[in-house]
Amino acid sequence: MPTPFVALQYLLPKQLLTAAAGAFARAELGGLTTAAIRWFASRYDVNLAEAEQPDPASYRSFNEFFTRPLRAGARPLATADFVCPVDGAVSVVGALDGDRLVQAKGHSYTTTALLGGDAERAARFAGGSFATIYLSPRDYHRIHMPLAGRLTRMVHVPGALFSVNPETVRGVPGLFARNERVVCHFETAVGPFVLVLVGATIVGSMATAWHGVVNPPRPGRIRAWDYPLEGAGAVSLAQGAELGRFLLGSTVVMLFPKPGVHFGADWQPGRPTRMGEFMASISAQG
Repeated sequence: MPTPFVALQYLLPKQLLTAAAGAFARAELGGLTTAAIRWFASRYDVNLAEAEQPDPASYRSFNEFFTRPLRAGARPLATADFVCPVDGAVSVVGALDGDRLVQAKGHSYTTTALLGGDAERAARFAGGSFATIYLSPRDYHRIHMPLAGRLTRMVHVPGALFSVNPETVRGVPGLFARNERVVCHFETAVGPFVLVLVGATIVGSMATAWHGVVNPPRPGRIRAWDYPLEGAGAVSLAQGAELGRFLLGSTVVMLFPKPGVHFGADWQPGRPTRMGEFMASISAQG
């Protein structure tokens, strides 16, 4: 049986709530915006000392605050094959069971479903690895590249807007393949790599460094953009470069190909993460 909190989410007008939150977050309301930022920072213990602009009054809108850049040097990059792309907490990491990812105990979903039904691209990750990281409201909400890569495709997949907090992840089957998401496909020195930005209730929009805001609009159908590997329109990102951002918090899911990806031994569920720290190494032996 779902918990009351999870059951309530099936009834809430999530799209309407998200649209209203997005409108407020974009609005420039002067003192009201500053008061909202001060309340939020206090309520969620946001570390503004790390921000490039630590003064809440310096942000014209809540979105500016929520996607705030950090001061130089706040997130140094480790020497690693894969660095952590976000501040957050480990939800689950591990090997794919064929084409299935673990969501939580008793729940799994397929790579094809995660990628919006693209079985051909999903097959490239069969037997590979995955990592899911949850970003709480207090976290830094820009997303960075775990390794250098060249963008080949971006897909906006419409869907539900369930919360992605741990209680909901445990209670809603196939959550990350049901919620709205932006799927980013890359070619890298170690093969294909996918990073998925998963939307949630109150997540007003998601944006990428090369496209800007992806949603809204929300036309209710899959939208895809393809990118050349070279020449005009090509997008190449270095390790640690900004990939995108959430306008309010959510989750990222990553897919890694064979050979074996080896996560840090302490990368267990609930472990806090910091962007730029060691995440994983890769071995030719798998």
